[in-house]
Parts: sequence; structure tokens; C-alpha cells
Amino acid sequence: MNPILHSNILGAGQPLLILHGFLGMSDNWKTLGTQYAKQGLQVHLIDQRNHGRSFHAEEFNYDILAEDLKKYIDHHHLKEVIVLGHSMGGKTAMQFAMSYPSLLGKLIVADIAPKYYPPHHQYIINGLNRLDFDQIASRGAADKELGKYIPEFGIRQFLLKNLYWAEKGKLAFRCNLKVLSNKMEEIGEHLSAMDQYNGPTLFLRGEKSEYITPADNETILRHSPNAKIEMVDNAGHWLHAENPEQFFNKTIDFIQS
Repeated sequence: MNPILHSNILGAGQPLLILHGFLGMSDNWKTLGTQYAKQGLQVHLIDQRNHGRSFHAEEFNYDILAEDLKKYIDHHHLKEVIVLGHSMGGKTAMQFAMSYPSLLGKLIVADIAPKYYPPHHQYIINGLNRLDFDQIASRGAADKELGKYIPEFGIRQFLLKNLYWAEKGKLAFRCNLKVLSNKMEEIGEHLSAMDQYNGPTLFLRGEKSEYITPADNETILRHSPNAKIEMVDNAGHWLHAENPEQFFNKTIDFIQS
């Protein structure tokens, strides 16, 4: 039996479960989570398996990730949950909604469609795998080395949140890099053509992101007939970080409607 996913729980009220994206963790959502909690929600910032402080396991696909969430909900005796997922977390959220619709009150999907995405994180995985923590003894040195493979400062800062001191003077990754490196194909998987969730759903796409295009609307509505599809202005794929005010306003309006 798998252990229960690690989470940070804020506030009280109707449960809002937030799922991070690939190589992310619950801490990425702390600022927004605090805002949701102030609106009378019990916010569960969750680490998915092989990420953050949750358990490591060889199995990794969206059916399994959705099942992890079901076990988490059962463990905490939650009802009528709202699930918000970004990117990979959005795929988990969609699969959960299709598999366990009776547990869900509302679904929010941030910048991902239910379609197949070819593996496109390879340069990131390659860079992370090149970090040798027998030689690298500080976060600054890790950033400098990672810069040889990943020029974008913001992406490096996001990735380096995975670092922690495994023992005195020894850095390591919290995420299970070995399994995630081997499961790149799974990350991009589409939902089954037959899967459908008929509950209230909000899809948010970043104005500058290519993850959801107008051509995807038909696929989205086939899987989620009651979905609203809205845009977050001046934002790419990290829409919740790039325009947090508009992201928050659109999501809280949907939650409270």
C-alpha cells in the first residue's frame, strides 16, 4: 500500500486541492494558497509522487496519480473537493475528474489540454542529470553549472527549489529524477478518448503560451462539455506566477460562482 501524499494545509472551509506541474512542488503555490485560504477555503498544497516531500515510486502515469489523489481525499475525509492543477498537475486533475467525478465539486485546469504533448523537457532533464553533487557544494555553484544547459534564469530558479541538504555539506534533489527522466513519454500522454467530466470546469490558458491553442477548444469541450475556456493576459505557461492577480481573480470568481 502506498503512503499518502505529502501536503501543506492552509485555512478552513471547502477543500481546494492544488497540484503542481512537472518538477514542481507544493511550495510553488504557497503565496496563492494563502490568498485562497483567506477567502474561506481549506487549501491543500499537494506534492505529487516523485516530487517534493512525497514518496518515490517506479510507477508513474496519470491513472496512478489520480488514484494517489483519491487515496489522499479518503485519508483526509474530504467531500465536494475543488481541484486545481497546473500543467502535469492539470492532467492529473482531469484524469481524477474523469475517474472519480462524484468526489469533485469543480475542476480548474491551468494551461494544459487533454491532448498528447511530445516530450519537450529533455534539455532540462539533461541539465539536472549533469549536476554532480560530489563536486557541487552550494546552491550558487549548482546554478552556475546548470546555466551551461539552461540559459533561462527563471527556469533555473524554479528547478533549484528541488535542492535540499540531504546531509551536512551534501546537496540532493527532492524529486525522483531517475524515474522522472525515464517517464518523459508518460508526462505528455493524452486522456482516453472516451473519458468525460460533466461538472463545472474552468480552463485557463496563458496569452503567450502555446500549450492551449484555439484549435484545442473542440477537444477540451469533448472531454469537459461544461467547461469555460478563458485567457490570462500577459502570461506564458507559468500563468499563475506571471500574472498572479488575474489568475487569482478568475479562479476565485469561478469557485464562488
